[in-house]
Amino acid sequence: MNFESLNNLESWALAYLLNSLWQVPLLFFAGWVVARLVGRTDPKAEHRIWVGVLILQSLLPACSALPWEWLRKTLSWFGDGSPSSSARVTVVMGAGTGLGVLHLPTALLTTIAMAYGAVCAYFVARFIWRCMRLDMLRREAVTVSLTGEAAGTWLHCADRFQVEDVSLATSSQIFGPVTLGFFRRLVLLPTDLLADLSANDLHTIIAHEFAHLLRNDFFKNLIYEWLSLPVSYHPLLWRTRERLMETREMVCDEMVAAISGREEYAHSLLRLASLLVKGMPIRTPHAIGIFDANTLERRLMRLTEKKREIRGVGRLGITVACVLLSAGTCASAVALATNIDGMVATAGDSPKAKAPHTVPASEMSGYVLTKLPPVYPVEAKKFRIQGKVVLNAIIGKDGAVENLTVVSGPNELQQSAIDAVRQWTYKPFLVDGDPVEVKTTINVIYSLKR
Repeated sequence: MNFESLNNLESWALAYLLNSLWQVPLLFFAGWVVARLVGRTDPKAEHRIWVGVLILQSLLPACSALPWEWLRKTLSWFGDGSPSSSARVTVVMGAGTGLGVLHLPTALLTTIAMAYGAVCAYFVARFIWRCMRLDMLRREAVTVSLTGEAAGTWLHCADRFQVEDVSLATSSQIFGPVTLGFFRRLVLLPTDLLADLSANDLHTIIAHEFAHLLRNDFFKNLIYEWLSLPVSYHPLLWRTRERLMETREMVCDEMVAAISGREEYAHSLLRLASLLVKGMPIRTPHAIGIFDANTLERRLMRLTEKKREIRGVGRLGITVACVLLSAGTCASAVALATNIDGMVATAGDSPKAKAPHTVPASEMSGYVLTKLPPVYPVEAKKFRIQGKVVLNAIIGKDGAVENLTVVSGPNELQQSAIDAVRQWTYKPFLVDGDPVEVKTTINVIYSLKR
């Protein structure tokens, strides 16, 4: 990887970090509102909402690095499709009035990038370590063969949930029943738990774990954990995970309650909770179990309260409101995405080369001798493509523009901006009486009037 590619990667990572700082809370708030709209109608719907929130929190910050010109071109077909008779190109020295680019010193950006990289490396290492712990837990577990009524309960649940090829084992390293694995699936119980369980409580445990197996929750949980690694630092991502785990347990509760009866299943959950809290809770990373989420009170309330169903116009209204809120949130997040300026290397630079002298844009504008205005591209006018092209400029010791690097802007407008600005000339910038290379920022703004 060359130096320019490394800088581009750092710029992308910083843009991801900066956007995730405000997009994660925005998405969490939108998810909370949508979940409130869904209310007590369906735990599956609420669970899907939080799954969607977590996925968007992980992926949406990366959208700032994607080219969205194709979307503007597509939307342009809804217009008249003809070039506008009134087009304007404005050149601004510096950051201009746009909100899309953040200008920070290179040294500060490098420090932030290194710190963010270290944080991500920590979460990746923790993820790998937890997966290794699960493998160790599996290897140290003691296989159990059920007999009598317990064996009949196991076979009944396997047939009811259509789940096969599942092993049962015990371990002294856990405090509650858990499920793990997706090729070699395993239900793991605490040591000596079977001796203390009644028939109804054993059925509750086995049925709940089989519900997790039927839904492939262990595999899904690994995907969610892996996907959210870049934003694992964010406290509201943790809250999203909690809501996801809570609603996942409620979905499994509904599946088991449909078999055992809601009241009986709720009483069994309460007995199990009082039995299992006698041991020391030991965290089992990534594993899925009947007490995976610390939300027993809400789960019991959900099971015992009267189920409310919304049909017809009410259900349609909630669906439309959820879709509009979700679409509006995602569109706002993409539209307000922030890019980082200050780390993009110019052609011919190397890590050992002396950095150009950074001069404020407002000061450098007074050194311009000749300025060629950009020409609005015909194709861009035809498709009504507008926007701002942000350029990093290196001005040589003789005042000529030596290098131009595009920081951001529509692809269709970039070449026009470069062709014009590269012909500009400046008075040499002097430091202690000697001319020096200068780095500055130039914005070329293309706008159309209808």
